[in-house]
Amino acid sequence: MPRSWPDKFKSAFRGVWLAICSERSFAIHLPAAAAVGILAAIVDVSLMEACILGLCATIVLAAEVFNTAIERLAREISREERPGLAAALDMASGAVLLCSLGAAAIGAAIFIHRLGTRLGWWS
Repeated sequence: MPRSWPDKFKSAFRGVWLAICSERSFAIHLPAAAAVGILAAIVDVSLMEACILGLCATIVLAAEVFNTAIERLAREISREERPGLAAALDMASGAVLLCSLGAAAIGAAIFIHRLGTRLGWWS
């Protein structure tokens, strides 16, 4: 029998909560996302810029959830050293790094542009 939508959402929220509680990287990513939101409000970004910043933060957080899920799955498969699992874990971590670096570069471009506009650096 198919699961109900409320049950699906309950499982999804539980998954996000488990990732937040079990992955130390969320101690960095969540405050960083909040700081981006606060700074965006302070410098009065446009709606489009706010959407882009929100999308970047969401992608980083989602990548972190995927990485955490892969780490847990790998531990369930085997606790011993296995090159294939180690490579998969490294790739998942690399995906989070790529998302984070891309989000940081996009955020920097938006905020530097806003700051330059406010300070009259460009016309």
